[in-house]
Amino acid sequence: MGSTPARIDVRALKLRLGKVGVWLANPGFEAADTSRAAAASIEELGYGALWIGELLGGKEALTNAAVLLSGTDDIIVATGIANIWARDATAAAAGADALSEAWGGRFVLGLGVSHAPLVAPRGHDYGRPVETMRAYLDAMDRAPYNAPLPEPPPRVLAALRTKMLRLAAERAQGAHTYFVTPEHTMRAREILGPDPLLAPEQAFVLDTHAERARATARDHMELYLKLPNYLNMLRELGWGDADFEDGGSDALVDAIVPWGDPDTVAERVRAHHKAGADHVCVQPVADTLDKCVEDLRRLANALLR
Repeated sequence: MGSTPARIDVRALKLRLGKVGVWLANPGFEAADTSRAAAASIEELGYGALWIGELLGGKEALTNAAVLLSGTDDIIVATGIANIWARDATAAAAGADALSEAWGGRFVLGLGVSHAPLVAPRGHDYGRPVETMRAYLDAMDRAPYNAPLPEPPPRVLAALRTKMLRLAAERAQGAHTYFVTPEHTMRAREILGPDPLLAPEQAFVLDTHAERARATARDHMELYLKLPNYLNMLRELGWGDADFEDGGSDALVDAIVPWGDPDTVAERVRAHHKAGADHVCVQPVADTLDKCVEDLRRLANALLR
């Protein structure tokens, strides 16, 4: 049968992930050799994990994870997230188990229900997200797996609001949150309780020119401010419709995407830790994968020293 949350030591998982990881979408659209080289550089910098997105038109998440695992030695590779509409539960369980066995437990399966506007082009009915995810996890836990599995893969759920966060605490090792603030991290920790993993993503722009940095951040935020799940989460935190107009108010932009020098960004990461995060996945907002790695190198000097 497939692995279940009860078989995995969450404290050990937290130690293996470390306090800071990296979140990147770029490897889903780059040549394999390019992505492997970037992953190796990120590992050398000392980041504990590399989280990768899965976007329509890009590489399939579990295959892409194998590419990155093959180019690194110790860093954990995590999906942030693998879209449950992209593969059935049996395939997700078997794929995650195979990656864990092949690479010595260096894979974490992050699962998410995605967003209705992104699911419709796949031909699926989005339905009720929490019920859909619960049924998917049930099917994963029933899935047969008769190949070797020395170490079951941890799983985390993409979660923003109360019901999905509670499901993450009950049926996974914890939650991976995205497009959030330290205030959300504090609320998420209260809902999860003290033990489950909480791993928020934190985008950043290394640019001290306010107008230019905010323009870069607004380009990054444009898609997310069109998705109801994120808007509903932000409304719960006290943001209003005026903050969502014209690419986001300055206050919202600064809250979601810190900009400035590496010390400024590092302070925001530490704010998530103080609010209850176990592991923060930093995402450089940059045009190229090479620029992402360079920004991560600059940040590492302030954050990982």
